[in-house]
Amino acid sequence: MREEIQLVPVGEAELYVEDVGPLDAPTLVVVHGGPGGSSYPVRALLGEELADYRVIYFDQRGTGRSPRLPEDPRLFTVDALVGDLEDLRHALGVERWTLLAQGFGAVIALEYARRSAGAVAGLVLVGPWVHFPWLVRKLWQSWAEGAPPEDPEEAVAELFAQVPPRRALDRLMFPTAHGRMHYEWVEDGALLGPDETVLGLFAYNGLWRFDYTPYLLELGHRPYVIVGGADGTSYPEQAEAVVDLAGGELAVIEGAGHHPWIDAAEPFLAELYRALDAIHAYSDGS
Repeated sequence: MREEIQLVPVGEAELYVEDVGPLDAPTLVVVHGGPGGSSYPVRALLGEELADYRVIYFDQRGTGRSPRLPEDPRLFTVDALVGDLEDLRHALGVERWTLLAQGFGAVIALEYARRSAGAVAGLVLVGPWVHFPWLVRKLWQSWAEGAPPEDPEEAVAELFAQVPPRRALDRLMFPTAHGRMHYEWVEDGALLGPDETVLGLFAYNGLWRFDYTPYLLELGHRPYVIVGGADGTSYPEQAEAVVDLAGGELAVIEGAGHHPWIDAAEPFLAELYRALDAIHAYSDGS
């Protein structure tokens, strides 16, 4: 299989990029979760299933295998990540691509599609996060007693002072210990873990108060949303909000969590292929 690995300059940053698969195939770009994640677990767990596509795996600025950046909040914004995507598309000579995004990556993919609709063939969102105050409330309900502070930033600061962010999110993301350990085993294989410094910089910029849902009304694409029925970080409210406001389609994988390809691989892949087939049949005009 064709594989090109490179560092691609984008604005004030460089991105670690793996460009794999046939150049004449439909192009997917994987927008991983976080903030502070990596595309490595997605390729490690899903790469063989996407062999019929040209797939662009990249690590967002300052995270994963991309070069570190100064701890300057100005460099870690949704606007910066959206701009990186467009710079990456031009650098790789891609005319149009489909965005496959998970978790926090959904905001980046959605905003990119809103701004650059002509460059987007379609959107597939897995366990999307678009309303971060709602996520704070879910985290609080999972770990703390009583009502949370009204200010989401105050609530999350109080919660994370007691429970590390990774542990707090894991309780909602993984329905089984086996799934969590499998995902961590894959991450460990690359010596990569979530970068909580980057998470902190996004938090400084107001992440936990950020509600993207009003912008969904301005989206020119109908997203396909795939969510695990046991993904407490996204389902039902966040996933359903995306579908209701953007006019997309929702597929719920029962019993699966935030990484449904781990918990229920066959049903997840069936829904993913259905979405990709529909997107590319429409894009080709057939």
